[in-house]
Amino acid sequence: MSIRLGIVMDPIANINYQKDTSLAMLWAAQDLGWQLFYMEPQDLFARQGIGMGNMAPLQVRREPENFYTLGAASAQPLANLDVILMRKDPPFDNEFLYATYMLELAEQTGTLIINKPQSLRDCNEKFFATHFPQCCPEVLVARDPTILKDFHKHHGDVIYKPLDGMGGASIFRVKPDDANVNVILETLTQFGQQQIMAQRFLPDIKHGDKRILMINGEPVDHALARIPSAGETRGNLAAGGSGIARPLSDRDRWICAQVGPTLRAKSLHFVGLDVIGDYLTEINVTSPTCMRELDAQTGSDIAGQLMSYIQALLAKSNTRD
Repeated sequence: MSIRLGIVMDPIANINYQKDTSLAMLWAAQDLGWQLFYMEPQDLFARQGIGMGNMAPLQVRREPENFYTLGAASAQPLANLDVILMRKDPPFDNEFLYATYMLELAEQTGTLIINKPQSLRDCNEKFFATHFPQCCPEVLVARDPTILKDFHKHHGDVIYKPLDGMGGASIFRVKPDDANVNVILETLTQFGQQQIMAQRFLPDIKHGDKRILMINGEPVDHALARIPSAGETRGNLAAGGSGIARPLSDRDRWICAQVGPTLRAKSLHFVGLDVIGDYLTEINVTSPTCMRELDAQTGSDIAGQLMSYIQALLAKSNTRD
């Protein structure tokens, strides 16, 4: 029997055909003969304690101008699906939180959710990295402006960023004697009402912010070093950075070995680590990207690896049943 795969994502009509990682996953699943079903977050609902979805049959193609077709949507129990990919981009707001509740109802009936809903809730992409202090630069999470300014005074050159951002949005570098430190902190903390992160600035950003993709706690063989554009301190591709595939260093592999067992324990099946120089800075658990760039430059098939892993998980679950 064909595997029934659902995906929860932002509108497919708006994705970047050349770069989108979710599309690569859908291609890989369809290549295996799996049935695909498409949902956006607003299509999820719960009826009498049963997780439901207005799901549309989906076909995908490797044709830039005609890469998908959606059938008529119908309301079905999420439990009708064997596996659901939760690929909604941040921010992790209340609506994202509620979506994990719906998906957890399906998980309780045996549907595999990538990634585990509880772990999506537990593992904030910025804060989660601080669980591995041996891997991180000097880092602080606070909302008190005095504490945050003391961190700046001590380290001189720091990064301030929100805990719920993505793509390099609202990331500020504050150098020594920067006259804007007060207004930056007022803006990010909303005058002391919101927790943010401070990190010691890492000059190695000029060599790239490396994205390392992890499947079941094990890294793929290459990282994508995202090099900041001229005048930028952010390497994010969404902020204009350029991506170059590089083999993992010994330090990269050590960081992966530190983090990997926790990812497996939390059923965080597909994750992206961000590493600058020798330091872990973030752990992306919601919708990691950079798969397409790595495949294009190295000839890898990361989506295929992920689908093979999912297939093995489902086979193991069926054997236990």
